[in-house]
Amino acid sequence: MASARKHQYETEVVWTGNLGTGTTSYRSYSRGHRVSAVGLPTILGSADRTFHGDAERWNPEQLLLAALSQCHLLSYLHVCALAGVVVTGYTDRAAGTMQETGDGGGRFTGVVLRPSVEVASPEMTEKALSLHQDAHRICFIANSVNFPVRHEPSVDVAGG
Repeated sequence: MASARKHQYETEVVWTGNLGTGTTSYRSYSRGHRVSAVGLPTILGSADRTFHGDAERWNPEQLLLAALSQCHLLSYLHVCALAGVVVTGYTDRAAGTMQETGDGGGRFTGVVLRPSVEVASPEMTEKALSLHQDAHRICFIANSVNFPVRHEPSVDVAGG
């Protein structure tokens, strides 16, 4: 068994939405912000449009959903490579539900990942489907959230 290693990550979030009067009222400021990390492109963020955000920018809810989807992809490719399943294509159309609470807060109540996988040969189809469970078990992000993350995978054969 490999030793447990600790990894540290750093980001910077800078609010860019002061329209001149700061947060003097709920509608007096923009939700615009920048998300950055050393050496990476900047992500332009905002709130969801429902919460007076800019629909042309990423919101935290989308970024959480994307992180779950990315982590599953990377975990899945890893377990497939170890198991001899040759993945030739992968697309996930994930969906998440956030429920607002009466006090102005809210929380995610669930996410569904819908990975559509393409494998090199028909013999790999069954194993390719079952490996989603292994990928979920080792996904760092899925192991860090307190809501269910379900999977509705499909597998097709390349050229088939």
